[in-house]
Amino acid sequence: MPQTAHVERHFRGSETVRDIVIGMSDGLTVPFALAAGLSGAINTTSIIVTAGLAEIAAGSIAMGLGGYMAARSDSEHYVNERAREESEVRATPDMEAAEVSDLFQSYGLTAEESKPIVEALKTRPQAWVDFMMRFELGLEKPDPRRAVVSAGTIAGAYIAGGFIPLCPYIVSRTAGSALTISVIVTLSALACFGYIKGRFTGTRPLRSAIQTLLIGGLAATAAFIIARAIS
Repeated sequence: MPQTAHVERHFRGSETVRDIVIGMSDGLTVPFALAAGLSGAINTTSIIVTAGLAEIAAGSIAMGLGGYMAARSDSEHYVNERAREESEVRATPDMEAAEVSDLFQSYGLTAEESKPIVEALKTRPQAWVDFMMRFELGLEKPDPRRAVVSAGTIAGAYIAGGFIPLCPYIVSRTAGSALTISVIVTLSALACFGYIKGRFTGTRPLRSAIQTLLIGGLAATAAFIIARAIS
């Protein structure tokens, strides 16, 4: 009887999606709140556009650098922990072997069942360290390009998101009319983005869309009220 090849389909772009979510959510929300707040104080769109562009530039750089530093920290943490594990495997192999046995027993294997696996790992020091890194510490070897890619992805997503609420102010002469269009466009974009984010992250898309919409709407509303009260 012919066998159908079993193909497992798992989503493997979680880190990239996380970076896009971080950049896009802030890019949609922060410039939107800034433009809405300024609309409550002034009616000149050129000033709002200038401030918005400056914020997008500063925000994308800051967010990109934040992503870069976070990825670099993860990489440095992995290198340090791996060096520590290699030292422990050389200096205290019996203790490390006991830890491996305990790990297998936590999955339901007995000490006798796990013993051959432990002995096999002891003959392969690098594989032993790999095992401890993944199953004891829960650490995966980071991609060496991760820091640069993360920075670029977050910054790019921030810029893309930031221009959505700002575009109506670029094409309109009055802040009032631009604000109305910006609210409609940005809230629609927030809802769509939240829905897509939910599909990728495995959460309920409709719930994710509503949450994203509420967060962005509340931020912009608060900024508009504060600016209006001050002016």
